[in-house]
Amino acid sequence: MAGSSMGDDADNPIAINVTPLVDIIFCLCVFFMISFKFKQLEGKFDTWLPKNKGFEGMPLKAVIQEIRVALFWNENSTVTRKFGTRIVPEDDVLQKLISDSFADFKRLNNPDVGLTIDADVRVPWEAIVNVMNTGKKAGLNKVEFAAGAPTK
Repeated sequence: MAGSSMGDDADNPIAINVTPLVDIIFCLCVFFMISFKFKQLEGKFDTWLPKNKGFEGMPLKAVIQEIRVALFWNENSTVTRKFGTRIVPEDDVLQKLISDSFADFKRLNNPDVGLTIDADVRVPWEAIVNVMNTGKKAGLNKVEFAAGAPTK
């Protein structure tokens, strides 16, 4: 019989009925086991993207927000400078292109545009400093360096 003590009453003077306690603990265990949810670690990404924008609202042309000069090292140990797709060998022409582009950005209310120098790792520092000085002469105060392609 549940709750009755076996043995002598002198050994156990107070009879404690543990049946309700076991029932409550069992019910709590069942409740927590049923309500427990496993977190999926793979296959789901939490994102906070705008709901009212998507690829439909993207412009067809990318807006250029920088003035970029690329420096390449040729096989005949010379440096080739490119402004966009145009090869620029003279400093005066490069300075004119940079200052004209900077004037265009200022006209479009973007005076904080910077000169980004994208140089190959084999290009000597002298050529890079020369482009930096040309950008400073053109009026640009912000000079940045692009992370080049990894070397093989």
